[in-house]
Amino acid sequence: MATPRKGKAKVKVTSSGRRVSYGQAGNARGGGPRVRPGTSKGDSYCARSLGIKKRLSAKKRNDPNTPNNLSRKRWKCSGAKSTK
Repeated sequence: MATPRKGKAKVKVTSSGRRVSYGQAGNARGGGPRVRPGTSKGDSYCARSLGIKKRLSAKKRNDPNTPNNLSRKRWKCSGAKSTK
């Protein structure tokens, strides 16, 4: 079992064996989960990360194993909105 880098919440090991750490570690204020899809916080994250995604090269933009794309999947982003 791989462990994420310091300060990161999750890690994915790709088929080639590369480790990709992503997401902010810890809990939200109040002790709940940090990632809550379908909320205004999720919408803000998706809009912000879409801007990051647009600046990437086409190869990285379509790569499902980039930290940005893995986080967008966790937030259930569809464009600039987060869905439930």
